Amino acid sequence: MSLALEQVVVNLAWAHERIGAARTRGGWQHEVRLVSATKYVGLADMGVLRDAGVRLVGENRSDELEQKWRQFGDVFEYHFIGHLQHRKVRQVLPCVSLIHSVESRRLVREIDARAEKTVDVLLEVNVSGEDSKYGILPDSVEAFLEEAEPFSTVRFFGFMTMAPLVPDPDAARPVFRGLREIRDRLAPVFAPRFPLTELSMGMSNDFEVAVEEGATMVRLGSTLFSRA
Repeated sequence: MSLALEQVVVNLAWAHERIGAARTRGGWQHEVRLVSATKYVGLADMGVLRDAGVRLVGENRSDELEQKWRQFGDVFEYHFIGHLQHRKVRQVLPCVSLIHSVESRRLVREIDARAEKTVDVLLEVNVSGEDSKYGILPDSVEAFLEEAEPFSTVRFFGFMTMAPLVPDPDAARPVFRGLREIRDRLAPVFAPRFPLTELSMGMSNDFEVAVEEGATMVRLGSTLFSRA
């Protein structure tokens, strides 16, 4: 089913309103960027997003990312938010301004080997400890960043996590708070080499709680593209 422009506009306005309210509740002053997760948005519907005012999109799959980037160019800013296979790094790098999902030393080495300029990334942390999720475990984050320091083209700008999918969004709060605490503890340790300012956390089911806990980016898909 094709996206309806009017509905996307309404959904975007609602999401921005809820983000603003959650930021106020949390007492935060920083900007919270909305990353429109376009995994299920086909190439033909990307023009609807453009017309609705979307400017920042997050893609999960490298092939779809490249197709959308080639078709729409700098109409959008592109982030890669899915699991990135090392063999896809060459394909992804030209398209994106940020990779949210770096979670292995092998991937850091591959990015460093392929990059022609500094690449901004986030370290994916499996705060919940679920076996089904990618990411570095919290106890390994500091050692991982220490090992990444010599790779001069890879610059960690912060962290990303995915909370468990639970009926009550508030049950995800400890995961988001845990990621913020990791950031707050390690940011002074790795400054200025890594400016660990960003927290990519919160999706359609729990983004308001994530913003209350300090998210600087939320990744929203169904909230933006579903019909009322």
